[in-house]
Amino acid sequence: MMRKIKLIWDFRGEAAAKTAEHHDIHLNEYLEKENITLEKTGFEIINEMHAIAFIVVDEKDMITFRDILKPHRGEIF
Repeated sequence: MMRKIKLIWDFRGEAAAKTAEHHDIHLNEYLEKENITLEKTGFEIINEMHAIAFIVVDEKDMITFRDILKPHRGEIF
């Protein structure tokens, strides 16, 4: 079974949650424009000063998405 990689964008500060939510909208717009279906995208509020937006991709596709979308970091999902 292919491993999944969670590509993550970190947002910090008082507006982190709203910024992460907005970034998730842009990620979904990109996927729709490129006609790409992924199993999971979203955003999470870590605490009042830190939130993330993310997409989950197959490990074999990670470098392509990384180079195009420039996430801050990634982790095994």
